[in-house]
Amino acid sequence: MTAAGHGAAGEEFLSIGGVIALLTPEFPDLTVSKVRFLENEGLVTPQRTPSGYRRFSVEDRERLRYVLTAQRDRYLPLKVIRHELDALDAAIADGSTTTLLPRPGSEGVPGSEPDDFRSDALKRMTRENVVEQAGVEAELVDSLIDAGLITAGQGGFFDPESVLIARAAHDLGAHGVDVRHLRGFRTAADRQTGLIAQIAGPVARQGDADARDRAAELAREIAALSVALHSTLVTVAVRHALES
Repeated sequence: MTAAGHGAAGEEFLSIGGVIALLTPEFPDLTVSKVRFLENEGLVTPQRTPSGYRRFSVEDRERLRYVLTAQRDRYLPLKVIRHELDALDAAIADGSTTTLLPRPGSEGVPGSEPDDFRSDALKRMTRENVVEQAGVEAELVDSLIDAGLITAGQGGFFDPESVLIARAAHDLGAHGVDVRHLRGFRTAADRQTGLIAQIAGPVARQGDADARDRAAELAREIAALSVALHSTLVTVAVRHALES
Protein backbone atom coordinates (compact mmCIF):
# COMPACT_ATOMS: atom_id res chain seq x y z
CA MET A 1 0.00 0.00 0.00
CA THR A 2 1.09 3.55 -0.66
CA ALA A 3 -0.34 6.72 0.76
CA ALA A 4 -2.60 7.13 -2.25
CA GLY A 5 -2.96 3.53 -3.36
CA HIS A 6 -5.67 0.97 -2.88
CA GLY A 7 -3.85 -2.32 -2.63
CA ALA A 8 -2.15 -4.78 -4.91
CA ALA A 9 -3.56 -6.59 -7.93
CA GLY A 10 -5.62 -9.60 -6.96
CA GLU A 11 -6.52 -8.11 -3.59
CA GLU A 12 -9.96 -8.92 -2.21
CA PHE A 13 -12.32 -5.96 -2.29
CA LEU A 14 -15.52 -5.69 -0.27
CA SER A 15 -18.76 -3.87 -0.94
CA ILE A 16 -20.06 -1.40 1.62
CA GLY A 17 -22.34 -4.16 2.92
CA GLY A 18 -19.34 -6.47 3.27
CA VAL A 19 -17.45 -3.82 5.22
CA ILE A 20 -20.41 -3.35 7.55
CA ALA A 21 -20.61 -7.12 8.12
CA LEU A 22 -16.84 -7.28 8.76
CA LEU A 23 -16.68 -4.41 11.25
CA THR A 24 -20.04 -4.59 13.02
CA PRO A 25 -18.84 -7.15 15.63
CA GLU A 26 -16.22 -4.59 16.70
CA PHE A 27 -18.37 -1.49 16.12
CA PRO A 28 -22.02 -2.46 16.68
CA ASP A 29 -23.33 1.03 15.84
CA LEU A 30 -21.69 1.14 12.41
CA THR A 31 -24.13 1.90 9.60
CA VAL A 32 -24.01 2.50 5.86
CA SER A 33 -24.75 6.16 6.61
CA LYS A 34 -21.73 6.36 8.92
CA VAL A 35 -19.39 4.90 6.29
CA ARG A 36 -20.72 7.29 3.67
CA PHE A 37 -20.29 10.20 6.08
CA LEU A 38 -16.63 9.30 6.66
CA GLU A 39 -16.15 8.97 2.90
CA ASN A 40 -17.70 12.41 2.34
CA GLU A 41 -15.29 13.79 4.96
CA GLY A 42 -12.34 12.31 3.05
CA LEU A 43 -11.26 9.84 5.74
CA VAL A 44 -11.67 6.85 3.44
CA THR A 45 -11.75 6.85 -0.37
CA PRO A 46 -12.92 3.49 -1.76
CA GLN A 47 -12.69 2.78 -5.44
CA ARG A 48 -15.85 2.80 -7.55
CA THR A 49 -16.96 0.29 -10.14
CA PRO A 50 -18.11 1.62 -13.55
CA SER A 51 -21.67 1.37 -12.24
CA GLY A 52 -20.80 3.42 -9.13
CA TYR A 53 -20.59 0.73 -6.44
CA ARG A 54 -17.97 1.21 -3.73
CA ARG A 55 -15.09 -1.28 -3.52
CA PHE A 56 -13.18 -1.27 -0.22
CA SER A 57 -9.61 -2.56 -0.28
CA VAL A 58 -7.69 -3.91 2.70
CA GLU A 59 -6.18 -0.44 3.11
CA ASP A 60 -9.62 1.15 3.09
CA ARG A 61 -10.79 -1.25 5.79
CA GLU A 62 -7.69 -0.54 7.89
CA ARG A 63 -8.24 3.20 7.62
CA LEU A 64 -11.91 2.85 8.48
CA ARG A 65 -11.10 0.71 11.52
CA TYR A 66 -8.48 3.26 12.60
CA VAL A 67 -10.96 6.13 12.37
CA LEU A 68 -13.73 4.27 14.20
CA THR A 69 -11.35 3.14 16.96
CA ALA A 70 -9.98 6.66 17.43
CA GLN A 71 -13.51 8.04 17.69
CA ARG A 72 -14.68 5.37 20.11
CA ASP A 73 -11.65 5.03 22.37
CA ARG A 74 -10.16 8.52 22.35
CA TYR A 75 -13.22 10.56 21.35
CA LEU A 76 -11.09 12.39 18.79
CA PRO A 77 -12.63 14.82 16.29
CA LEU A 78 -12.10 14.01 12.63
CA LYS A 79 -9.65 16.86 12.06
CA VAL A 80 -7.27 15.29 14.60
CA ILE A 81 -7.72 11.82 13.13
CA ARG A 82 -7.11 13.23 9.64
CA HIS A 83 -3.85 14.78 10.89
CA GLU A 84 -2.74 11.40 12.28
CA LEU A 85 -3.60 9.63 9.03
CA ASP A 86 -1.75 12.26 7.01
CA ALA A 87 1.33 11.70 9.19
CA LEU A 88 1.04 7.95 8.71
CA ASP A 89 0.62 8.37 4.95
CA ALA A 90 3.75 10.54 4.83
CA ALA A 91 5.69 7.95 6.82
CA ILE A 92 4.52 5.21 4.45
CA ALA A 93 5.47 7.29 1.43
CA ASP A 94 9.05 7.84 2.63
CA GLY A 95 9.41 4.25 3.78
CA SER A 96 9.88 5.02 7.46
CA THR A 97 7.05 2.78 8.61
CA THR A 98 5.28 -0.40 7.54
CA THR A 99 2.45 -0.50 5.04
CA LEU A 100 -0.05 -1.45 7.74
CA LEU A 101 -1.79 1.26 9.72
CA PRO A 102 -1.29 0.87 13.47
CA ARG A 103 -4.38 0.92 15.62
CA PRO A 104 -4.77 4.00 17.82
CA GLY A 105 -2.88 3.37 21.02
CA SER A 106 -0.20 1.23 19.38
CA GLU A 107 3.43 2.28 19.40
CA GLY A 108 3.95 5.60 17.66
CA VAL A 109 0.39 6.81 18.18
CA PRO A 110 0.22 8.23 21.70
CA GLY A 111 -2.79 9.22 23.70
CA SER A 112 -4.92 6.12 24.17
CA GLU A 113 -5.11 3.05 26.32
CA PRO A 114 -3.59 -0.37 25.61
CA ASP A 115 -5.48 -2.99 23.64
CA ASP A 116 -6.69 -4.82 26.74
CA PHE A 117 -8.76 -1.75 27.65
CA ARG A 118 -10.52 -1.82 24.28
CA SER A 119 -11.37 -5.51 24.35
CA ASP A 120 -14.94 -6.24 23.26
CA ALA A 121 -15.34 -8.32 26.39
CA LEU A 122 -15.09 -5.14 28.46
CA LYS A 123 -17.93 -3.25 26.79
CA ARG A 124 -20.30 -4.48 29.53
CA MET A 125 -18.28 -4.26 32.70
CA THR A 126 -19.26 -5.29 36.19
CA ARG A 127 -17.92 -3.58 39.31
CA GLU A 128 -15.47 -6.48 39.66
CA ASN A 129 -14.27 -5.95 36.07
CA VAL A 130 -13.56 -2.30 36.82
CA VAL A 131 -11.59 -3.19 39.95
CA GLU A 132 -9.58 -5.85 38.13
CA GLN A 133 -8.82 -3.88 34.97
CA ALA A 134 -7.98 -0.68 36.81
CA GLY A 135 -5.74 -2.52 39.27
CA VAL A 136 -7.11 -0.60 42.23
CA GLU A 137 -8.75 -1.47 45.53
CA ALA A 138 -12.47 -2.27 45.50
CA GLU A 139 -12.99 0.37 48.19
CA LEU A 140 -11.77 3.07 45.81
CA VAL A 141 -14.19 2.00 43.10
CA ASP A 142 -17.03 1.94 45.64
CA SER A 143 -16.09 5.45 46.75
CA LEU A 144 -16.11 6.66 43.14
CA ILE A 145 -19.54 5.10 42.62
CA ASP A 146 -20.86 6.73 45.80
CA ALA A 147 -19.48 10.09 44.65
CA GLY A 148 -21.15 9.77 41.25
CA LEU A 149 -17.86 9.73 39.35
CA ILE A 150 -18.52 6.20 38.11
CA THR A 151 -22.10 5.35 37.22
CA ALA A 152 -23.78 2.18 36.02
CA GLY A 153 -25.83 2.19 32.85
CA GLN A 154 -28.69 -0.03 31.77
CA GLY A 155 -28.54 -3.46 33.32
CA GLY A 156 -26.16 -2.28 36.04
CA PHE A 157 -23.05 -2.44 33.83
CA PHE A 158 -20.30 0.18 33.68
CA ASP A 159 -18.68 1.88 30.71
CA PRO A 160 -15.06 0.95 29.88
CA GLU A 161 -14.11 4.54 30.69
CA SER A 162 -14.78 3.66 34.33
CA VAL A 163 -11.38 1.96 34.26
CA LEU A 164 -9.70 5.21 33.25
CA ILE A 165 -11.54 7.13 35.97
CA ALA A 166 -10.51 4.62 38.63
CA ARG A 167 -6.88 4.67 37.49
CA ALA A 168 -6.79 8.48 37.45
CA ALA A 169 -8.38 8.66 40.91
CA HIS A 170 -5.82 6.16 42.22
CA ASP A 171 -2.91 8.15 40.77
CA LEU A 172 -4.31 11.42 42.10
CA GLY A 173 -4.71 9.78 45.49
CA ALA A 174 -0.96 9.13 45.51
CA HIS A 175 -0.57 12.93 45.44
CA GLY A 176 -2.97 13.44 48.31
CA VAL A 177 -6.09 14.15 46.22
CA ASP A 178 -9.10 12.57 47.93
CA VAL A 179 -12.22 11.26 46.18
CA ARG A 180 -14.23 14.04 47.83
CA HIS A 181 -12.00 16.52 46.01
CA LEU A 182 -12.99 14.98 42.67
CA ARG A 183 -16.70 15.79 42.86
CA GLY A 184 -15.95 19.17 41.30
CA PHE A 185 -14.70 17.39 38.18
CA ARG A 186 -18.07 15.63 37.90
CA THR A 187 -19.91 18.93 38.28
CA ALA A 188 -17.73 20.62 35.66
CA ALA A 189 -18.21 17.68 33.26
CA ASP A 190 -21.98 17.88 33.68
CA ARG A 191 -21.93 21.59 32.87
CA GLN A 192 -19.84 20.98 29.75
CA THR A 193 -22.13 18.14 28.71
CA GLY A 194 -25.16 20.42 28.93
CA LEU A 195 -23.43 23.08 26.81
CA ILE A 196 -22.33 20.57 24.17
CA ALA A 197 -25.81 19.04 24.03
CA GLN A 198 -27.33 22.49 23.46
CA ILE A 199 -25.02 23.07 20.50
CA ALA A 200 -25.05 19.60 18.94
CA GLY A 201 -28.69 18.74 19.63
CA PRO A 202 -30.19 20.91 16.86
CA VAL A 203 -27.73 19.41 14.36
CA ALA A 204 -28.86 15.89 15.29
CA ARG A 205 -32.49 16.88 14.71
CA GLN A 206 -31.97 18.19 11.18
CA GLY A 207 -33.44 14.97 9.82
CA ASP A 208 -31.13 14.03 6.95
CA ALA A 209 -29.15 10.78 6.83
CA ASP A 210 -25.89 12.32 8.08
CA ALA A 211 -27.40 14.48 10.85
CA ARG A 212 -26.55 12.13 13.71
CA ASP A 213 -22.97 11.66 12.52
CA ARG A 214 -22.46 15.41 12.07
CA ALA A 215 -23.81 16.02 15.57
CA ALA A 216 -21.51 13.38 17.07
CA GLU A 217 -18.54 14.87 15.25
CA LEU A 218 -19.46 18.37 16.42
CA ALA A 219 -19.73 17.10 20.00
CA ARG A 220 -16.29 15.47 19.75
CA GLU A 221 -14.73 18.66 18.42
CA ILE A 222 -16.27 20.88 21.11
CA ALA A 223 -15.28 18.39 23.82
CA ALA A 224 -11.67 18.35 22.57
CA LEU A 225 -11.56 22.14 22.51
CA SER A 226 -13.08 22.28 26.01
CA VAL A 227 -10.46 19.89 27.38
CA ALA A 228 -7.66 21.89 25.74
CA LEU A 229 -9.03 25.14 27.15
CA HIS A 230 -9.45 23.68 30.64
CA SER A 231 -5.92 22.26 30.61
CA THR A 232 -4.45 25.57 29.47
CA LEU A 233 -6.36 27.60 32.06
CA VAL A 234 -5.23 25.26 34.84
CA THR A 235 -1.62 25.39 33.63
CA VAL A 236 -1.61 29.19 33.61
CA ALA A 237 -3.36 29.46 36.98
CA VAL A 238 -0.93 27.04 38.63
CA ARG A 239 2.06 28.86 37.16
CA HIS A 240 0.82 32.17 38.54
CA ALA A 241 0.09 30.57 41.93
CA LEU A 242 3.63 29.21 42.15
CA GLU A 243 5.13 32.54 41.13
CA SER A 244 3.18 34.55 43.70
